[in-house]
Amino acid sequence: MASPRRQTAITLLEILIVVVLIGVIAAVAVPRISRGARGAADSDVLTSLVTLRSAIDLYYREHNFTYPAQDNSPETFIDQLTKQTDAQGNVGTNPDVYIYGPYLRGDIPALSVGPNRGANGVFVAGTGPTVDESLPAIGWVYNSTTGDLIANTDDRDETGLGYELY
Repeated sequence: MASPRRQTAITLLEILIVVVLIGVIAAVAVPRISRGARGAADSDVLTSLVTLRSAIDLYYREHNFTYPAQDNSPETFIDQLTKQTDAQGNVGTNPDVYIYGPYLRGDIPALSVGPNRGANGVFVAGTGPTVDESLPAIGWVYNSTTGDLIANTDDRDETGLGYELY
């Protein structure tokens, strides 16, 4: 005689245990993942600032201690950092005359945090710099007199430090 087959099924208690375990794992993992994403954004802002400030400093040294965009023009700032210039900061393409730069490859990096996230415009002034988030296309604020550059947001990083203080 053949032995009877025993049917097995998942009980409600087993399902409940699995759901609780998944909930516990999610409760631990989700905050870690979100902190990782926020930390990456913080790191991106810092990297962009280091890149821009290094370009400004190199321009300053090569142009007889004059910062870019002395005319307070954002277009001049971008051109002087992304194209070739002569000793006076004029932009051109003749490699025999325009021997300096470019100091950045491609465009100005975009801001990766705050309400103006994705903006790569630059507000240039002879004073400040101060944050003005009402300018939606502006990611960076630059002082052409001192060479200071800040992120155009008053948001804070995961440690509570304002991005404008980076």
